[in-house]
Amino acid sequence: MPLITPLPPDHDAEVAELAQFFNETLGFCPNSVLTMQRRPAIAKAFIQLNKAVMENKGRVTSDLKRLIGYMASLTAGCQYCQAHTIRAAERYGAAEDKLAHIWDYHTHPAFNAAERAALDFAVAAAAVPNSVDDAIAENLRRHWDEGEIVEILGVIALFGYLNRWNDSMGTSLEDPAADSGRQYLGNHGWTGGKHLQ
Repeated sequence: MPLITPLPPDHDAEVAELAQFFNETLGFCPNSVLTMQRRPAIAKAFIQLNKAVMENKGRVTSDLKRLIGYMASLTAGCQYCQAHTIRAAERYGAAEDKLAHIWDYHTHPAFNAAERAALDFAVAAAAVPNSVDDAIAENLRRHWDEGEIVEILGVIALFGYLNRWNDSMGTSLEDPAADSGRQYLGNHGWTGGKHLQ
């Protein structure tokens, strides 16, 4: 059972307008945002941060950003965010091979060296304690420029917030996200956990 029940999507008109962003990314407004709107300033600030972080300014594509978010959420253990990020990666055109082999990104030919560096960084940066070391940082700099590294870490940090929010809230997983979790993650230990009631 969630710690706090989400409010209806039309509870706050300004939040509802901003939250239309999620209709593109997920196909629905997430329950996490519907809970945040109990303090509308938090919901609005979060949506604006999400939009800024997920905007593309370089070679870090929309689908790669979602796969980075997935690896950060997998590392943190948040099954709610795992389902959301894999769904969004699919919606943004991630190759089927990448969706099916994200756990094998180190060796699977669907991933190139730059993507592997970004995903290694996601795992290390999301770990507690943080495990970004000189080798991971140097490999990241070998493949990405400084602005792109800021984008990558922005995604990881955004999901650090979301992982804590959703696991602490026990946010209920929406049916479309649960379906994506079962489809892409179910054979790799994903159950939905406390997010499926």
